[in-house]
Amino acid sequence: MPSSAKSTVYVVDDDADVLGSLRFLLETDGFNVRTFRNAEALLKTVRSTGVDCFVIDYKMPDMNGIELARRLRNRDIAAPVVLITGYPDENITARAEAAGVRYVLLKPLLEDSLVTRIRGAIQEDRASHQPGA
Repeated sequence: MPSSAKSTVYVVDDDADVLGSLRFLLETDGFNVRTFRNAEALLKTVRSTGVDCFVIDYKMPDMNGIELARRLRNRDIAAPVVLITGYPDENITARAEAAGVRYVLLKPLLEDSLVTRIRGAIQEDRASHQPGA
């Protein structure tokens, strides 16, 4: 897909195996991928430009993915966020939306839905920044 050919996705997950799998999946689909083992590492590196989408794990030791999304928004980093979790609960979607998260997806069944959600989020974000949008 042309929309992912030049798109950069930052992935944050404390599980090295999951991080490696997500990198492989997304690079295979044509995304440029940068990975981070924790929220603080991302926050030390990230700038307001150069990222098309974030994929953030919900449950991490240093801070949860919703708090990380909130901190990104507080820095005026507006790239879409896809939250992934292996710990579903009925309130996570509402809390995630309040922090500016576009999608919440359940692990481990991510593959096709993750790529689809990332592409959709990037396309929506680019369309909202077009003149007249």
